[in-house]
Amino acid sequence: MSNHYYNAPDLAKFGAIGEFQKELADSFFSWYGKVFNEGALSAREKSIIALAVAHAVQCPYCIDAYSTDAVEKGYNQAQMMEAVHVAAAIRGGASLVHGVQMMNKVKEISM
Repeated sequence: MSNHYYNAPDLAKFGAIGEFQKELADSFFSWYGKVFNEGALSAREKSIIALAVAHAVQCPYCIDAYSTDAVEKGYNQAQMMEAVHVAAAIRGGASLVHGVQMMNKVKEISM
């Protein structure tokens, strides 16, 4: 099976997303570029945030892109893995806190 839904070379094609809707793609890329400019957070800080979020949303393209970006911006392996653990902890906690909703419902229907 050589066909996969995720094809790493497709990441390089992301800029062509405007082929079917140029105006919206141009707006997105303009906004996206501004988001990652220096601001209250440095471009370096934004890179590690993006790496963590990429893992939380499980985007393989984003993981590839921001792993590369984080290394280029001077993050080491331990820092990057710690960011992944932060994302995993938040994602896990978000699942667990919804357990309160389940508990409330079970208590309601058990009365």
